[in-house]
Amino acid sequence: MSQDNLLILKNKETGEVYYSRKNKKGVQRKIELKKFSKKLRKHITFKEAKK
Repeated sequence: MSQDNLLILKNKETGEVYYSRKNKKGVQRKIELKKFSKKLRKHITFKEAKK
């Protein structure tokens, strides 16, 4: 993945981080994705964070 398009998805409870990309032309709002938390061992919401 190119570093320019990289996006940080972070969970506030656990502090876990996922890296992803988004289409900046099509999506104007901040992204929220449900991902698997290794600490909690279940799917939780990860929100877009600043770099």
